[in-house]
Amino acid sequence: MRIPIILASASPRRRDLLAELRVPFIVSPSEVDETPRRGELPADLVRRLARSKAMRTFAFQRASIVLAADTVVALEDVVFGKPVDREDGRSMLQRLAGREHRVLTGFCVMAPGGEMVDEVVETLVRFRKLDDAEIDAYLDSGEPFDKACAYAIQGGAGTFVVSIEGSYSNVVGLPQDEVAAVLGRFISLPARDGAAPT
Repeated sequence: MRIPIILASASPRRRDLLAELRVPFIVSPSEVDETPRRGELPADLVRRLARSKAMRTFAFQRASIVLAADTVVALEDVVFGKPVDREDGRSMLQRLAGREHRVLTGFCVMAPGGEMVDEVVETLVRFRKLDDAEIDAYLDSGEPFDKACAYAIQGGAGTFVVSIEGSYSNVVGLPQDEVAAVLGRFISLPARDGAAPT
């Protein structure tokens, strides 16, 4: 009998990325306080939050495999979350314009018996220079307001990107290859895109 997989996230982007792995799962979001601790580095933050979310859901779903994740954007170790309003979103995009930033996703998988595996995946993204009119047009689209650092690479902000080094799906919200490798320790995954099953 297949072990149930639970995605402990309300993110539609993570749901879509996990669905591409062609494994059945259910969504059961886990809410935790995402406030960074004093002096906490971005990688430590996303790892801690992913673990906390996974453990909170696993406490009620011990016969399941629980997957939780957290994504942040960091510019010189300054963490950017979701914008609180339009001006905050504008400020974030202005700071990213013409510069390279890091997108970090921490993910945690917990399996029946309590085994925990967690990883942090980092992708480097560089934006071209942006003018105020471009930023305002993007803000007008409404797309930035539920995204880390006010942009979605898979949406309109894809035109801002001049280079990406690392996992594209990580920037969207879930590093598919790395997640598949961990899930493959516990269950058999269908082959995708010509790859051998894990």
